[in-house]
Amino acid sequence: MSELKLDLHTDAIRKLIRNYQTTTVTVETGVVITNSDGILSISGISDAKLNEILIVKENLYALVLSLGSDLVGAVMLSEYQNVFEGDEVKRTGRTFSVPTGSQLLGRVINVVGAPIDGGAELSNAQFEQVERQAPGVMARQSVTEPLYTGILTIDSLIPIGRGQRELIIGDRQTGKTTIAIDAIINQKDQNCNCIYVSIGQKNSTLFQVIQKLKEKDALSYTTIVSASASDLPSLKYLAPFVGITIAEQWMKEGKDVLIVYDDLTQHAIAYRTMSLLLNFPPGREAYPGDVFYLHSRLLERSGRLNKQHGGGSITALPIIQTQADDISAYIPTNVISITDGQIFLKSLLFNSGHRPAIDVGLSVSRVGGSAQKAAIKHMSSTLKLELAQYFEVLEFSKFGSELNEQTKTTLNLGSKIQKCLVQSPNSPRSPGQELFLLFMIKEKHILRVEDTEDVPAFLDIALRKFKESGLEYNIDLNVPTSLEHRELMKQVVTDAYAEFMISKSR
Repeated sequence: MSELKLDLHTDAIRKLIRNYQTTTVTVETGVVITNSDGILSISGISDAKLNEILIVKENLYALVLSLGSDLVGAVMLSEYQNVFEGDEVKRTGRTFSVPTGSQLLGRVINVVGAPIDGGAELSNAQFEQVERQAPGVMARQSVTEPLYTGILTIDSLIPIGRGQRELIIGDRQTGKTTIAIDAIINQKDQNCNCIYVSIGQKNSTLFQVIQKLKEKDALSYTTIVSASASDLPSLKYLAPFVGITIAEQWMKEGKDVLIVYDDLTQHAIAYRTMSLLLNFPPGREAYPGDVFYLHSRLLERSGRLNKQHGGGSITALPIIQTQADDISAYIPTNVISITDGQIFLKSLLFNSGHRPAIDVGLSVSRVGGSAQKAAIKHMSSTLKLELAQYFEVLEFSKFGSELNEQTKTTLNLGSKIQKCLVQSPNSPRSPGQELFLLFMIKEKHILRVEDTEDVPAFLDIALRKFKESGLEYNIDLNVPTSLEHRELMKQVVTDAYAEFMISKSR
């Protein structure tokens, strides 16, 4: 690690400690017994607390993670090569904390709260402890307000509500991050602050994410917390807790927050690395026994507060990476059991060109249906059944037997619905546009187009006509769509089909 990076970490951690209210305490000191790749065994500080910051050699910092009868286990938060046996360690009496507040919007910070985007230093920030209890049951309220991602498949079939925890799970390179970034982009002008926590990602990957958010003017309401692939395991371990601490401060102020953890698989691996070096007993897949508690105490801090506690919410989108679409592995099953549903991305769908590659059969939202608006719920009521019938019939059709007319109709409709659900990345749709697309599916207007491959071109014309009609902002989504509005949408479809046929005949 370069000297510049070391100075950045050191200065930032000094600020964390300095910003606490000072009290008169007796400084307890100890000595380093061993240093195993940044994992310290320390003697002489028996009264240390979990997550307490320790000062090593006057200018380096460590975090207490293990309390033994005679030795304390701590992980370095900065460079550790110059820490040797016999070096002095001092207690600070302070637990790890991070800066919070609106000045973090539009900024990229590291785990200790120092800006790494080349911008100005944070000034007059309020510091909050990273480890804290989740809000109690009586401080919460039910999920009743939708959080639109702008992705038709999710908003219609796997709806997400404000305050929900919805897992995004799938193999690498199947579009998990793209869905999360689309959800952030779609929060523009929705009075929702966003936090993107990058855990163990390459710096080049994070740069691409930042550029996408800049292009869509979404960085202004987003905070990015980065623990890159080259950072210490201790920083990767702390990164999501830093993100949720920033989010909680906004939630207490009555604001809605969307937080993305990309990804918790790397988080669990970092925790496993530290635990093995701290001599915690390994369990399944060599993870320590409390890895479930690690993620449950993190995700439980998301939710929706009642009016007496500010009425804010934190919607969490944790990301988990699978291998060969295996969702029965240890970490995936753990996080599935903690969250309120999952969006499962299948590599087979992705490779066949169906993107977003969401497997509707294995994806579920356990509480999002309560938050879905009445108009969209009514229009999407038969969609899941029609897709299920399509996939069932599709399997039988592979045997090559002769198909009856009803089966052919099911296959034709299902293939066209699949085309309607295909969506380009970073191009979220408004709730009104989604309602219009669901109307065309429910009323089977998409069957007007004979060739399935022509459906995307027809949809482009129809959506343009719908926007020109002004209906997009005149339909009340809180009630089922009226007969009058359905007739107006039907007329838009008719006009769009006429224009489509003219363009096709040219």
